[in-house]
Amino acid sequence: MATHYQGTDQEKRALDAYIKLLRAAESVAARLAQELRDDQLTISQFGSLEALLHLGPMSQRQLGNKLLKSSGNITMVIDNLEKRGLVQRQREAHDRRVVTLHLTADGRRLIEEIFPRHVDDIVAEMACLTAAEQDTLGQLCRKVGLEE
Repeated sequence: MATHYQGTDQEKRALDAYIKLLRAAESVAARLAQELRDDQLTISQFGSLEALLHLGPMSQRQLGNKLLKSSGNITMVIDNLEKRGLVQRQREAHDRRVVTLHLTADGRRLIEEIFPRHVDDIVAEMACLTAAEQDTLGQLCRKVGLEE
């Protein structure tokens, strides 16, 4: 086991798995983020554009929940996308307190252009696993992620 913690076998096993999970995720994310930097996007900005493309307009709170981002973080992400003219905030006519995020034409063009490349990059990253291993990894990550 990789951890140097001197605990029980259960503790060492859990820590080892956790460390490997985080290192693998951070390693893949770092490589994928490099491609996004070429398009002057952060992972959070890309995720926001992708969610708005595939799920449609939504509130900032909904988007933050989808991306697992705090309200302060998602505000900064959206502010920066709005400055670039990639998204816009629109107040709802039926309730002026509600602000919905929409892709602009430029935002839609950008995400439609880069999303296929990003998918190709993810496929390349996951190619070290067989299809069955990818399925198993997905199931295990979902199980851990939904644990409460």
